[in-house]
Amino acid sequence: MEFRKVFDTIPEQFDRFRPRYSPELFDSLIGYAGIGPDKTVLEIGPGTGQATDPILETGCEYHAIELGEHLFAKMKEKYGRFPNFHIVNDDFITHDFGDRRFDLIYSAATIQWIPEEVAFSKTFALLKPGGALAMMLTKGDYKTPNEELYAEIQKVYDRYFKPETPYTHGGFRYDRAVCYGYEDFERRDFFGRREMDPDEYVSFCGTHCDHIVIPEPYRTPFFDGLRNAVAENGGKVVFEDTYVLYLARKPFSSGTQRDA
Repeated sequence: MEFRKVFDTIPEQFDRFRPRYSPELFDSLIGYAGIGPDKTVLEIGPGTGQATDPILETGCEYHAIELGEHLFAKMKEKYGRFPNFHIVNDDFITHDFGDRRFDLIYSAATIQWIPEEVAFSKTFALLKPGGALAMMLTKGDYKTPNEELYAEIQKVYDRYFKPETPYTHGGFRYDRAVCYGYEDFERRDFFGRREMDPDEYVSFCGTHCDHIVIPEPYRTPFFDGLRNAVAENGGKVVFEDTYVLYLARKPFSSGTQRDA
């Protein structure tokens, strides 16, 4: 199974333990894009709604496209009662949106799963002139709050972290949006803090794509080792989070794309 589909195997765990983003980030995004009841928005790969509520609650016409059928079902269960909520179960790469265009397209730790040329060219084509592209992700630091715990956790990784399929994704260049016609690219950082007990930390780690595919005989000692490391080193993991928001805008008068 390819990594971008593996999250669909754990919808309930994914919904409970994946991190959310700060209210300040959404205030900034909503203000930047001018989102409200008269706007149309597309979220790419919403998962189970980690970045959905603040946008949906603006009263905008909210659309989402979700690849995973179980994640799609969870989204329908959570938000299907809202009249401004619309979602399709399909692949953004191949989906035909017809003549629908959006004021904002955004992704929370999703767009990096799409090939760069498709990600930026297709979103650009789907945006109205002057529309915004927003891409967000979380960078969690648990080393600084407790370096001893961090060292013990690394020992567990060194011994047991042997995923069935190595994670080879990475290096998505958000700033290359400008190579596909976008302008005014910028980064905005926001901050938060999470604390987890040993069981919560293990459950959270179990939502990482390359952790889901760890086979036995490594899987059980890996997660047991993480749990024990936390229990024996203060009983909690503290994450100092940075919520990164990348923004770019489609010009009101679109010219040709630059040489990528």
